[in-house]
Amino acid sequence: MIPVGELKNLGIEQNSKLRVLKPWWDVFSEYLCVAMLMIGVFGCTLQLTQDRIACLPSHFTSSTPEAIDCSHIRTYKENMTQKHTLVKPESPIIREVTGRKNNLDIHQYVFVNCYCYERFVHWYAKYFPYLVVIHTLVFMVASSFWFKFPGTSSKIDLFVNILGKCFDSPWTTRALSEVSEERGEEKLVIWRKNTISKETTERRFDEEETAGLLRSSSVKSNPEKKTQESQSSLTVLDKKEGEQAKALFEKVKKLRTHVEEGDLLNIMYVLQTSLKVFKFLLIIVYTAVLVPNVEIVVRCLVPPELTGFDIYCCNHNKAHLFSKLAYCYVCFVGVYGLLCIYSLYWLFHRPLKVYSFEQVRLETGINDIPDVKNDFAFLLHLVDQYDALYSKRFAVFLSEVSESRLHQLNLNHEWTAKKLRTRLAKNTSNLMELHLLMLPGLPDTVFELTEVESLKLEQVKNVTIPSCVAKLDSLKELSLVYCNAKVQLPALNHLKEHLKVLRLAFENLEEVPVWVYTLHSLEELHLDVPLNEVSRGATLESLRDLQALRVLTLQSNLSKIPASIGDVAYQLQRLCIFNEGMRLQAFSTLKKLSNLVSLELVGCELERIPSAVFSLNNLQELDLKGNKLTTVEEILSLQHCRRLTTLRLWHNKITYIPDHISKLHSLEVLDISWNKLRKLPSRLFYCTKLRHVDVSHNQLTALPPEVGIPQGLQFFSAAFNSLEMLPDELFSCKKLKTLALGNNSLPNVSPRIANLAQLVRLELKGNRLESLPVEIADCPLLTLSGLVVEDNVLDLLPSEIRTKLNKS
Repeated sequence: MIPVGELKNLGIEQNSKLRVLKPWWDVFSEYLCVAMLMIGVFGCTLQLTQDRIACLPSHFTSSTPEAIDCSHIRTYKENMTQKHTLVKPESPIIREVTGRKNNLDIHQYVFVNCYCYERFVHWYAKYFPYLVVIHTLVFMVASSFWFKFPGTSSKIDLFVNILGKCFDSPWTTRALSEVSEERGEEKLVIWRKNTISKETTERRFDEEETAGLLRSSSVKSNPEKKTQESQSSLTVLDKKEGEQAKALFEKVKKLRTHVEEGDLLNIMYVLQTSLKVFKFLLIIVYTAVLVPNVEIVVRCLVPPELTGFDIYCCNHNKAHLFSKLAYCYVCFVGVYGLLCIYSLYWLFHRPLKVYSFEQVRLETGINDIPDVKNDFAFLLHLVDQYDALYSKRFAVFLSEVSESRLHQLNLNHEWTAKKLRTRLAKNTSNLMELHLLMLPGLPDTVFELTEVESLKLEQVKNVTIPSCVAKLDSLKELSLVYCNAKVQLPALNHLKEHLKVLRLAFENLEEVPVWVYTLHSLEELHLDVPLNEVSRGATLESLRDLQALRVLTLQSNLSKIPASIGDVAYQLQRLCIFNEGMRLQAFSTLKKLSNLVSLELVGCELERIPSAVFSLNNLQELDLKGNKLTTVEEILSLQHCRRLTTLRLWHNKITYIPDHISKLHSLEVLDISWNKLRKLPSRLFYCTKLRHVDVSHNQLTALPPEVGIPQGLQFFSAAFNSLEMLPDELFSCKKLKTLALGNNSLPNVSPRIANLAQLVRLELKGNRLESLPVEIADCPLLTLSGLVVEDNVLDLLPSEIRTKLNKS
């Protein structure tokens, strides 16, 4: 005996998780299949364990056996009536058998029973139970075939496993509870507004004030509630669960891509349902035709030489029961077929290749859940037939907003305030800076570090600056390096009032956030972005809203200065353009910058000083580093810049400095290093206010005696030249603090160096010195650490001199 449970396992999927993909009609069909299988197994059991047929010889014979009907043995009365009828002389064809043996041997009966069962019982009456079992197994296999088919089983297994994990994930519960509380707050605010609007018109002014208070109180209470929720969530969702939820988001994305690409699942389900409908129609038709052939009394013809009788009347023992089971089976199949037809109607009547989460979006409040299509949509439609709650909870993992919230929570777990505090360091502006590099988001714990003065975000993804940025009272500087940050409205209002310095670096101008141009309290904007394609400056027109802007730095590849810089012409004090080697040609915008104090044109491929510079009457610093200047004859025009104190012409190809540089009476800092100068004009040092002069990295062979004229000179560098001697007048600059003469051809140093009472640093390394003058010890502020010279030269000094320098 085969247990029914074992037969059930042949057709019904054992994985209980797959029940979510079985609509009610499939579940009902499974129960019908179990009932039909029990009918078949019961019939097979009877067929195998009981006698099939019992035959008795008929005492009538005829030359035409078909004329003898065994119906006369049904009842005694019928038998007697038929007997008298059969012996009538009017029926000579049928006659009673006489002179034959009546008591047959048992073996003869067994033979006749088997012979008649095989030859004269209708095949349907013999094989009906087996047909029921076979048909039922086909129904079972057809119902679950798409769970086993190689092209569909992998998708189904992945979907069901991920669906179950999404349903049970703690993040699902937390996300839905957050949304429900937020929607509850929104409804409360709306109810309050509606209540206020029902007041009398005489108190309209009071109503507006009350409504404003309600709105403001709601806004104020919201961050507190969010803080409480985030704190409570840390206890509800630990780090491990957060990582599991994060992995689920990735799995859902890949599953959606994999399943949405085709509609094989839908086709397979339609095909197996169509097969069941066809099978149902076939069974109904042939069963209705063949059931009447299940007869209780069967007439059997046996060769008379075997037993002496040629006609036997046989009783089919199970015919009556099989007939009833057949009709019962037909009823079950009929109900099963109606379910299959309904299933086909559902498949073709509804658009199952598109699944809209519109209702879910309304219920959950998560508005960014995308609609899905093809097999992914079909699976979700099937899940809805089981329980719509599964789709609602699964939708949480299709939402980017939900994913960003989870990433935020994981970030907070990983980057605690204690860990972030270890990354604090002073930057070049001497501000306490927090530098975050290549994080998947901005941790909320950042806003617990109230000592942060500068926040630098480099290649940080999915950044949204929340309203709690207001906690950073000391924040003055923000740097976004390839980091496109969004800003919430309360945070933007705070940044508008408090942010002073903003540094941006992006690959193209379109990535620059729009909110940057609304920071009316911003004083410094440093922009590193390609601008050559939009050199007209149209996208920078909004600079006019930066009312407090004082410093603007553009690191780009401009062909001309953007005209929109003129929008901030009256307040702009410093303009720095780092042009990365592209030729800058148009300078008309410079003429508008009447209050400009400092101008840097670096790497602009300039061959001469732009004439627009000469109109900047308030200019104090001019830096033309890294250009192609070969001569500066037009330097005479710089005398119109009466306040010019700093002139940097370094890293050019200048071979000659004209004498009229002496017209720059206010000049204090001159840097003409890294050029090709062979000599310096003597009138250069008629600029008596010079404090800092750098002529290093040139081709100078001598210094003019006039080098001693500017008595305020504190820094002088002539390193990396070809000097063979120094004028004694150089040592009359008694305020010199730094004297850099390294890498020249000096054979000695004058004893007059003792006149430099304020000398702190002396660089002589790389010359042809054989010794140092002992008078060097008379420089009271000079120490061994400030004396840069070869060790062998230093060793030649008397020990007491070295000791004196060392103690100093």
